[in-house]
Amino acid sequence: MKISWHSHSCFELEESMDILIDPYIEKNPVARARVSDFNPDIIAVTHAHADHLGNAGEIARRTGCLVIAIAEVARYLTGLGARAEGMNIGGSLLVGEGVFHMTPALHSSGVTELDPAMYGGLAAGYVIDDGIRVYHAGDTGLFSDMKLIGELYRPEVAMLPIGGRYTMGPREAAIATSWIRPHVAIPMHYNTNSSVIQDPTEFQNLVETLCDTEVLIMDIGESVEY
Repeated sequence: MKISWHSHSCFELEESMDILIDPYIEKNPVARARVSDFNPDIIAVTHAHADHLGNAGEIARRTGCLVIAIAEVARYLTGLGARAEGMNIGGSLLVGEGVFHMTPALHSSGVTELDPAMYGGLAAGYVIDDGIRVYHAGDTGLFSDMKLIGELYRPEVAMLPIGGRYTMGPREAAIATSWIRPHVAIPMHYNTNSSVIQDPTEFQNLVETLCDTEVLIMDIGESVEY
């Protein structure tokens, strides 16, 4: 599987399908890609906040790709002219050769750009199985059922927020890693703006004291093969 990080929580997974997660591109101050660079088969949205929903609607309308999101967000995107499928926490959706398992996340969710703001359902994460099992935690605090996610789905790669303030910080994310025990953990949701400044090597060093998971610190725009 080819894994690319486009900053913040935006990842692209390329195996049997091209899967784009949380495409926050156009208004992202550190993103190097352009919206027109993406031609995914699937977009997976973890929740409705603008730095995760991002350009999902625009990309979906242009390419005709399918967007997967929690039911309320899927309904909102359908209203914008996107092709969207809703699901909910604990559910699974088979698309092509891949399976999307929607996992809990401890976070709020809403389309706050609207006036009044629109309720966005529950925030979520995904375990995506497209030959390689990848856990994208979305925006979340630490919660003990991450142990269950590790036991139930056994993800090989975990993408975990470390920014603090709005999500887990490095310490909590390191504990999450020790519970999930993936082969590789990738920090995300940090250094996008002044409110989420972190040194990812702190996360890396903490993980090394807790478990044998390899921490991969990616550069913006970098791609790796797993």
